[in-house]
Amino acid sequence: MAGKRRFKGGQIPTSSMADIAFLLLIFFLVTTTIDMDKGLGMVLPAEGEEIEINKKNILNCLINSTGAVLLGGEPVEVKNLSRTVRQKLAENDKLIISVKAHKAANYLDYVRVIDQLKMANATRISIAESN
Repeated sequence: MAGKRRFKGGQIPTSSMADIAFLLLIFFLVTTTIDMDKGLGMVLPAEGEEIEINKKNILNCLINSTGAVLLGGEPVEVKNLSRTVRQKLAENDKLIISVKAHKAANYLDYVRVIDQLKMANATRISIAESN
């Protein structure tokens, strides 16, 4: 029986596992990028800045709680909003669109209205406070 050898199982060195895990953690922390939400790109006036505006140059755009839109008191479908606003801007180039949403209005409806106004090249948009 002297010729038989017992096989001793191999061992995995675990002394450097913590170092490897730490280096991988640092590597992924440094190389990953975090996407930030952009939101709506709008230039807002300075705080406290008030300008007197002629009422005929203001076009009210109201969004109710169901997402229906009134433009100057007339109901308009959101998909037709940019065409209607473009016509109104052609009639009056000093027109300011005042957007006011009901407090129960869906945020997605609000974003759709703003997108339609941007498609109509409306550069003067006023965001009115909702009561």
